[in-house]
Amino acid sequence: MTELAAVKAALKTQAIETPSWAYGNSGTRFKVFAQPGVPRTPQEKLDDAAKVHEFTGAAPSVALHIPWDKVDDYAALAKHAQDRGVKLGTINSNTFQDDDYKLGSVCHADAAVRRKALDHLLECVDIMDATGSKDLKLWFADGTNYPGQDDIRERQDRLAEALSAVYERLGDDQRMLLEYKFFEPAFYTTDVPDWGTAYAHCLKLGPKAQVVVDTGHHAPGTNIEFIVATLLREQKLGGFDFNSRFYADDDLMVGAADPFQLFRIMYEVIRGGGFTPDVAFMLDQCHNIEAKIPAIIRSVMNVQEATAKALLVDRDALASAQRSGDVLEANAVLMDAYNTDVRPLLREVREEVGLDADPIAAYRASGWAQRIAEERVGGQQAGWGA
Repeated sequence: MTELAAVKAALKTQAIETPSWAYGNSGTRFKVFAQPGVPRTPQEKLDDAAKVHEFTGAAPSVALHIPWDKVDDYAALAKHAQDRGVKLGTINSNTFQDDDYKLGSVCHADAAVRRKALDHLLECVDIMDATGSKDLKLWFADGTNYPGQDDIRERQDRLAEALSAVYERLGDDQRMLLEYKFFEPAFYTTDVPDWGTAYAHCLKLGPKAQVVVDTGHHAPGTNIEFIVATLLREQKLGGFDFNSRFYADDDLMVGAADPFQLFRIMYEVIRGGGFTPDVAFMLDQCHNIEAKIPAIIRSVMNVQEATAKALLVDRDALASAQRSGDVLEANAVLMDAYNTDVRPLLREVREEVGLDADPIAAYRASGWAQRIAEERVGGQQAGWGA
């Protein structure tokens, strides 16, 4: 197999999970701008996600968020997804939108609140059993705003206790992905503020506990690719939440703010053996002012382009330059790959698997946007908390 054929073959295997909540209305604390045709039910979210997969061929699964996507029959929801050519993926828990969680959830000083939060996490595993999902995503808004507000050490003990209980409930083919975020909504301490804290908890728990890297959850200047390389080396990288940031956790389209960073991350994934189903690639984005479905299609394409460039890195030439200490040549090898226009290559890949070469144009020509705007009238549009 030629090098180019190997790159094409790898690209054809890439799967990027889309999040159900990205199809709903979202915004800032100032305003949520509603759009016509936005889904009103989890089933309609899946219908839209199926269109993204139909035109990209690279988005075969959809992450759910509980209770935003709560239904009476999860097996029926899984069947609805299957009938439309996609499947249910990661189950995301929610321990941050209940009044009881004002001072924390699993880290709360009150045992009754901790029990309530833990019961929700265990319910999410029950849902995984019904949907056939492999991954449980855990992100905790827990933390403190003021020095002395709570005992930092005890909060870590409470967190460890909850994680252990969830870990024991997981099936043999299931795992938990622990997410971190260095601030917001807590401003003094955050209980899972960085990859090191997440890694320490996962390491103690065992092989079914992995760290997830949200590309928007880092301080300015953080070398995210170093984190990725280290977690891969330790076999503890479970997946990504892809998005872009300019200031904080902006949740903009992946590759919008710093496409070179996305390329560097994908190179470390490929170099470290992480381009496998064991490392989950998921979008986690808010489309506040742009049309939902085209933005998600564009995001999938952005990840594909970064991946294609990373696959084109001449690793033999790079290793040779690194061994000889040729700093400029080593950097040039990376830059040559990054500066390659891979769009014609990806158009060929899509055509070879029977897709339209231009997913955005194909979606616009499909009439789906007009159809849902006309049909989805009345009811409650999905959005944050719904």
